[in-house]
Amino acid sequence: MMRVYLSGEIHTDWRDQIIAACVDLTVTFDGPVTDHAASDDCGVAILGAEADKFWYDRKGAQLNAIRTRNGIEQADIIVVRFGEKYKQWNAAFDAGYAVASGKALIVMHGADNQHALKEVDASALVVAETPQQVAAALRYVMTGTLPG
Repeated sequence: MMRVYLSGEIHTDWRDQIIAACVDLTVTFDGPVTDHAASDDCGVAILGAEADKFWYDRKGAQLNAIRTRNGIEQADIIVVRFGEKYKQWNAAFDAGYAVASGKALIVMHGADNQHALKEVDASALVVAETPQQVAAALRYVMTGTLPG
C-alpha cells in the first residue's frame, strides 16, 4: 500500500483526475481541506472569533498545519501542484517540508512557471505538467509498467 499526499492548488479537479486514473492501484490518497472557505474559517469556527485579520488567519493556518504536517509525514510520496492563477506560497512550503522530511516529491506545473519554480523542481524527483503524467509516474513506481 502506497500513501500519496496531494498538496497545492485547490481551484481545479487535478486531484480527482489522478485518483480516478489510479483507482486500480493499492494507493491511499490524502490532502488538505480543499473547501477554501472551510480552510480559511476553521480557526475561528472552532476556537472563537478574532477581530484582527492576522489572528483570524493564524488560527486557521495553525489548525491546517496539523493536518498538512501529519499528511506529509505519513505519506510515501508528496505531489504538489502549482496552478497558474494564484501565487501559492503554501504549496512551495509543502514542497520544501516534504524534501526536508526526506519524502519523494512530485511537482506538477505548467511551462509558464518553470523559471519561478526552478529550485523546487531541482529538489523534486519528478516534474510533470499534467495529472495524467503524475498518475502514470505513480503507476510506474508501484507496478513497473509503462503507459499504453
